[in-house]
Amino acid sequence: MKIFSILFLMLVPYFCLSQKMREGTFSELETLHDGHPKPVIIHLYTGWCAICKIESFNLNKDKDLVNLINDHFYFINFEAEKTKDKIRFEGKEFNYLPNGNSGIHELALALSKNKSQPVYPLWIILDADQNLVYYHEGEFKPELMKKKLAEISNTYN
Repeated sequence: MKIFSILFLMLVPYFCLSQKMREGTFSELETLHDGHPKPVIIHLYTGWCAICKIESFNLNKDKDLVNLINDHFYFINFEAEKTKDKIRFEGKEFNYLPNGNSGIHELALALSKNKSQPVYPLWIILDADQNLVYYHEGEFKPELMKKKLAEISNTYN
């Protein structure tokens, strides 16, 4: 029991000090963007996607990447098949499209190049004027993501 207690006390600061990506919503984006425009990262994922879960874990444990995103980007984590709220984005309204026990959000289809079924995970990076600057289907490895985001953030800083 003593060993467990010591190990626990040693790990508490690590977990408490670790920084997480700040996530926003599409409704917050409009307000935030008006006051301080920054590039936007939209991450589309689903709860059933194993790659999405692994990727999320790997990205969140990379402190440099988390800091880069938090400092220079707005980040929206969008669950494409469970989000049922009406979303307003770029002057248009998007709704959830139910299909029996499942469904998909119209915005996921609008953002995806594959209009019938998006590939997950899907990463969309918009510049500060909300123009598409990078599109990535599938796993986005932390090293490649850091490189791409550094290029984009250097353009706008």
